[in-house]
Amino acid sequence: MTKTELVFVPTPGMGHLLSTVEFAKLIVQINPDISILVLIYHGVQEFTKIQSYIDSQSRELDSNQFTFITLPPPSNPPDPTDPTFHGNVIQAQHPLVKKAVQDRESKPAAFVLDLLNASMIDVANELDIPSYIYFTSGANFLHIMLHFQRVADEQGIDAVTGLTDDPESVSDLPGFMNPVPTKVLPLVFLDKDNVWPSSFFNLARKFREAKGILVNSFMELESFTILSLQNQDNIPTIYPVGPILTLENRGDCKPSNDEECIINWLDGQPKASVVFLCFGSGGSFNAEQVKEIADGVDRSGHRFLWSLRKPVQVGISGGLPSEHMIFDDALPEGFIDRTAHRGKIIPWAPQVAVLANQAIGGFVSHCGWNSILESIWFGVPLATWPIYSEQQLNAFTLVKELGLAVEIKVDFRWDFMKQKGNYLVKAEEVEDGVRKLMSMDDEMKRKVREMSEKSRKVLQTDKGYSRDSLIRFIAEIDENVVLT
Repeated sequence: MTKTELVFVPTPGMGHLLSTVEFAKLIVQINPDISILVLIYHGVQEFTKIQSYIDSQSRELDSNQFTFITLPPPSNPPDPTDPTFHGNVIQAQHPLVKKAVQDRESKPAAFVLDLLNASMIDVANELDIPSYIYFTSGANFLHIMLHFQRVADEQGIDAVTGLTDDPESVSDLPGFMNPVPTKVLPLVFLDKDNVWPSSFFNLARKFREAKGILVNSFMELESFTILSLQNQDNIPTIYPVGPILTLENRGDCKPSNDEECIINWLDGQPKASVVFLCFGSGGSFNAEQVKEIADGVDRSGHRFLWSLRKPVQVGISGGLPSEHMIFDDALPEGFIDRTAHRGKIIPWAPQVAVLANQAIGGFVSHCGWNSILESIWFGVPLATWPIYSEQQLNAFTLVKELGLAVEIKVDFRWDFMKQKGNYLVKAEEVEDGVRKLMSMDDEMKRKVREMSEKSRKVLQTDKGYSRDSLIRFIAEIDENVVLT
């Protein structure tokens, strides 16, 4: 019997890629008659780790159900100095994706495209194949994208970029219970001198052409926003299918001596006594900000595990901080010796394994969506310190909309080219934030605990809303196959 094949095209960044593959595994788990083709293209990030992960998945997964194809580099790679470089990278993949699909023995049932690859709907249309968007961020960001795209089309782009004229202003936006400050809106919509606003509006326009949008969130977490989306006209069907998490080994990062050392140290700490500071794959700070963090953590008196990575050089765009080098030369004199009895500083952090450890009592996070879902899953209270992308909006959502986190900052932004923040977060603010996090009131702890329990049920029980959404999506795929 020929399997129904779905073509997944993830963005080749680890956060997007891992989430996409885990989502594909879940689909096959529910319906083994579906097979998955994953097309990997060369993006702007270092590719060795991505290829290592793909190789490991190819070995571990059933080849009758999963096929991974790495596309060749484009024959005419785009100019990296072009302001539209990122979009051009994706556009250059279109003929490669089309050929890879045409070379299949049978016609796939559907495309499932990462949110940043929405322009590939054009390829799907040329091949007369329905397409869906896998949205790896939260419903809050999806709602913002669709709203501002509609406003831009109806009123002109200045109706959106004009918000930056008063950063202290707030707006009543659909999908949010509270007025949203301009300063937490994603910068991609606000920079008048950048190509990003129009690029993201183009993505949102493509979203509207899809048959459905699969959001890595769940009704119990973002019910107000998801219901608002589902009640809107002129947008595709919204399927909340999360939380999609990578809870086992990532494949590219097998357990190492460093990880064993970290976990052994945590195992020796009292329950819920350690604050974990980690700022994602792109998270690093300059020496001035590192010193303030160190002083704040020191003065808080709490035990800590801090992922402190050597940053990229000023002026380098798209690079990631070192996973092997600690930025220890930025620390205040005597800090390591003074805190050795209660703290540990590491470069790369095995985040899932850390959050799963009972010693962790709080998580100072950049508020990347995957990190938020992981923290909720393990019931670890959050303190917000966003850095880039939609993380400021996520921080606002956690603190103001959901009441699931305490605030260190919600509007901090990091300029990767200048290696500098929009302001310096002082040691007193770090100390206060860590103290609030580690002494969170009982009501907020209860809400975090209850949300953790809900996150574990929505995909694991037959009555879970996310599982039901996923089953409805699979049923629609099967219906499409029958109709064709």
